[in-house]
Amino acid sequence: MHILIAEDEKDLLDQYKDALEEKGHKVTVSSNGDECVKIYRIESENFKKPSDAESPFDAVILDYQMPIKNGLETAKEILKINPKQRIIFASGYVQETFFESVSSLKQITEIMKKPFELQALIDTLEDKEMYKKLEELNIDIAAIKELNPSHAQIKAYFDVLCQLQKGRTF
Repeated sequence: MHILIAEDEKDLLDQYKDALEEKGHKVTVSSNGDECVKIYRIESENFKKPSDAESPFDAVILDYQMPIKNGLETAKEILKINPKQRIIFASGYVQETFFESVSSLKQITEIMKKPFELQALIDTLEDKEMYKKLEELNIDIAAIKELNPSHAQIKAYFDVLCQLQKGRTF
């Protein structure tokens, strides 16, 4: 897998990168959201679409609270380039991050509660079944996108996402 990570804490960024590379993944890093979007744009423009890949990155991991451009703003820009990009937020405030991301992005993204074990990051990235179920859930969200989901609807989606995460990240 090719993974793009935006994290402003250098120690965490290095830990994520080292752990993922040890598992054979290619990792591109950035220290803020603005730099992340620039990398994503350049890589997308130069991307030669092999077989079924839709993006130069299999996943983008975003720290939710970053200087210059936060994770939510970064995700919005990336999703404008590729609406199907897999986004994983790393946040200490899971419920708030979830509600803000669903309301702003109009789709559910994955969220890992900081701090988390490096193995949980690897497991989340490599769990194709969970991500497939998340994509199916987003199809349901697309159907109500224009309705501006209520807090209760968002809470119901949050509960489903917690079940899909198998207790790894929440």
